[in-house]
Amino acid sequence: MVRRPMFRIFTTSVAVAITVSIAPAASAAPKSFDLDAADIPALQTRMSSGRLTAVGLTSAYLDRIRKLDRKVNAVIAVNPAAIAQAAESDGRRRAGKTRGPLDGIPVLVKDNVDTRSMQTTAGSRALRSKPAKDATLVRRLRAAGAVVIGKANLSEWANFRAAKPTSGWSGVGGQTNNPYVLDRNPCGSSAGSAAGVAASLAQVAIGSETDGSIVCPAGMTSTVGHKPSLGLVSRTGVVPISAEQDTAGPMARHVVDVALTLSALQGRDPSDPATGEYPPNQPTDYAAHLRPGVLKGSRIGLWRLPVLGPDVDTVLTQARNSLVKAGAEVVEVTPPYQARLGELEFPALLTEFHRDIDRYLVTRPEGPRDLAALIAYNRSDPLEQTCFAGQELFEQALAAPGPADPAYLAMRRELTDLAKRSIDETLAKYRLDAIAAPTNPPAWKTDCKTGDNDVIPSSTPAAVSGYPAVTVPAGFVGELPVGVSFMAGRWTDARVLAYAADFERIVPARKPPRYLKTVG
Repeated sequence: MVRRPMFRIFTTSVAVAITVSIAPAASAAPKSFDLDAADIPALQTRMSSGRLTAVGLTSAYLDRIRKLDRKVNAVIAVNPAAIAQAAESDGRRRAGKTRGPLDGIPVLVKDNVDTRSMQTTAGSRALRSKPAKDATLVRRLRAAGAVVIGKANLSEWANFRAAKPTSGWSGVGGQTNNPYVLDRNPCGSSAGSAAGVAASLAQVAIGSETDGSIVCPAGMTSTVGHKPSLGLVSRTGVVPISAEQDTAGPMARHVVDVALTLSALQGRDPSDPATGEYPPNQPTDYAAHLRPGVLKGSRIGLWRLPVLGPDVDTVLTQARNSLVKAGAEVVEVTPPYQARLGELEFPALLTEFHRDIDRYLVTRPEGPRDLAALIAYNRSDPLEQTCFAGQELFEQALAAPGPADPAYLAMRRELTDLAKRSIDETLAKYRLDAIAAPTNPPAWKTDCKTGDNDVIPSSTPAAVSGYPAVTVPAGFVGELPVGVSFMAGRWTDARVLAYAADFERIVPARKPPRYLKTVG
């Protein structure tokens, strides 16, 4: 997704607490626990002690999908092999051959990530087919023992089709709703991934981001989302927008779950040149860096972004006070070059999308072979026009200058350089360890006629530079969640995750959704 600035309470709900009863064996009495609150280490402890099985955990999540997803519509398809994968995990545990912390953990995968045994559609009816093979990151999830429980809905083509899209809507999956207030938008494009973990339909989800597509939906659903450094996670087998900015990353209810999943996803891939820059000293266990008290003595730059409104600024002031109380020194900053980044990013992405989507489509055994064929398909399928009819971005990309065009190349060089400098110069000028900023405004009402009504500028510097950003729940505006993002230089993923985890500890802002129909 590319986020560009666009210029009475009904109390019907489900229970806030999610108490699950699972019998680990036919002869054992059911054991209850709060699925929403349980993180991966707690689940692994229960499985190691015999109080829980991977089959029991996966069954509990599948049951929630059956009973609850009609409200949220986060899951495009359930994996029919999920229980079998969970049973294999239980077998490994009995044999003493557990593969690590993700073994037996149910994971939702965004439906723009290739899965050989299930359709991968990017939300488009033009792409309803199975890829030839798994994406590299899916192979790594399987190697870690994770249970791929299903595919998550998304903004169709990662919000890169129409000039005025509706986030969370796709021709295949329909509209994903925000679990906190169902008529509000979950943001996108990783809408189903964020809403799915917020509603406890999986323990972890995989999202992808070009600019804002992980952090915005995570912020709007009171979850944690990590946009990794470019090249940390392979993009091979992920439907692209731009090789210069795209990355996949983990989303969950707890920072530790995100860190553990990132540890399994990361690594070099000969098929993705960006991963060739992966440094040899990069951590292999990000969870080991999540030490309480790490904020003490740090210098954090606070980027307020008053354009998000006074209510969001109040949440940020509360976050600032909590950071200071934790021992951080907080300095107010405004990273430079933001207006110029806004001017350059979109035209560069048009060229890159045409180049990269054509390269991706030829890897698929079935379906359109290039962007021109996608445009023709959308004109022929009335169901692709049921929420928003336009495909202006497709058409502009088709007509955009080619990737060898000198003007484009100069534009991309300037764009990436300014994005890096916007963070690097701010960090250096104020001697900062990281920059914190509000992730999102309160969720807007979903409306296909008007499209999104969003202003989300904080994601762009990290997205365009290829630097990491992680968002963590910070508070609420009424019933609507707001996140705070931590960002720093490239390959500082361990640092920003550690700050996010310490913030999560001192500001336990997340509360489970109540699935309200609407708010005034």
